[in-house]
Amino acid sequence: MSDFKALSEAVNKGDTKTALVEAQKALDAGSSAEEILNKGLITAMNEVGDKFSKGLLFVPQMLRSAKTMQECTKLLQPFFQEGDVLSKGKVLIGTVKGDLHDIGKNLVSMMLEGAGFTITDMGVDVSPEKFVEKTREVKPDIIALSALLSTTMPAMAQTIEALQKAGLRDKAKVMIGGAPVTEKYAQQINADSYASDAGSAVNKAKALLGIS
Repeated sequence: MSDFKALSEAVNKGDTKTALVEAQKALDAGSSAEEILNKGLITAMNEVGDKFSKGLLFVPQMLRSAKTMQECTKLLQPFFQEGDVLSKGKVLIGTVKGDLHDIGKNLVSMMLEGAGFTITDMGVDVSPEKFVEKTREVKPDIIALSALLSTTMPAMAQTIEALQKAGLRDKAKVMIGGAPVTEKYAQQINADSYASDAGSAVNKAKALLGIS
């Protein structure tokens, strides 16, 4: 909608100050928080994800856009009616045991959140047992595993095995990613999906849950 064009452009540019002004203007003009979120913020973040996947945007720019989106969401939070915003799905995300890298994971978290998913971020160095425990607790639709070292990739397979043993493997889809990870490896360890970057992670997550 053209009403949210200036807001979307500000999010695209990572211009937090302008985005907050535009979000407030939209609220003052009578737009609902849900409408601003869906038509202004999420639309913009979808564009950012597409540009990133095509190599038209780089990580620092994407981070700025994601942070702008988060600040606007904070502004809108008090205006959401209960049951207003339908989450696209719950994602449990973490970097696997032995791996302390979090930039890629954080990017994926922010992009998924920007696309309307509810995120539970477990941080780094997460053991298979902790993934199992948290899966029981939050009942996610997707479990996203990140590894940035080839030496920690086996922990992805161990986590999937642990979920299997706990009887939880069929309760959630497992998506994996990270610099050394490949589509072939995802197939080898019986993951449901592989995402090569944060932009494609959103599309893969939507595909896993059959949503657009």
